Amino acid sequence: MGDEDWTDRGLRSLFSRPGVEPRTFPLPRVFIVSDVRLCREGLALSLASRQSVGVMGSASATEALQRVAMLRPDVVVLGAEVDPALDLPRRLRERAPGVKTIAIAASDSEQDLLAWAEAGASAYAGPDFSADDLVDVIYQVMRGELVCPPRLTALLFGRIASLSAGHVRESAGPALTQREREIVPLLEDGLSNKEIARRLRIGSATVKNHVHNILEKLQVRRRGEISARIRRPHDSGPAVVPATPAVERWPV
Repeated sequence: MGDEDWTDRGLRSLFSRPGVEPRTFPLPRVFIVSDVRLCREGLALSLASRQSVGVMGSASATEALQRVAMLRPDVVVLGAEVDPALDLPRRLRERAPGVKTIAIAASDSEQDLLAWAEAGASAYAGPDFSADDLVDVIYQVMRGELVCPPRLTALLFGRIASLSAGHVRESAGPALTQREREIVPLLEDGLSNKEIARRLRIGSATVKNHVHNILEKLQVRRRGEISARIRRPHDSGPAVVPATPAVERWPV
């Protein structure tokens, strides 16, 4: 049974219980994205039971773009196991302009904070957040606020200062994410998606999404053209230096 069928049936059952009345005023429309079905279904029920948000449905990361483009929610909540290197916040905004994204992270490490900032998330929910905390964050992003821990604010301001001082080299073309830079040399070696997935210990579907992003950013059609494009920094195409580990784009 698909997620959409489960969501419709589950929410009808929830609001039909004695003493539970659905709100009559408009609620923030929320969509859940997680590659773990149990997590996305549990989170959908937990949020819906509070009657302060409207849960529209849920999907895996690979299905999210199509579902969000069709349903046009206000907020998308990304599960802790979703890889920020998928660049989902940006891609979701392209399909559904104006949508806000909230990343739930498995840790509050500096690496995770910066990865989601680079991906363009509107807010960050740490591992200690409760469902009630998440509802508060949903309403904050609906008001147009950028929600993040104070430590992330300090990191972002430090990064902006470094960019302003010229300590981080700017790329002449669209920047690749750290994961995409890891995949490029493997593509140059002729590895298949499955071989890359085994090498990096990630899913084949995730590799497929990364490869699609790389081809799109480099404006090439085939994997075999990647090496030539990277090594032609002075032509009309984009110049990308995949070995550079620094973050080159930051949402403001």
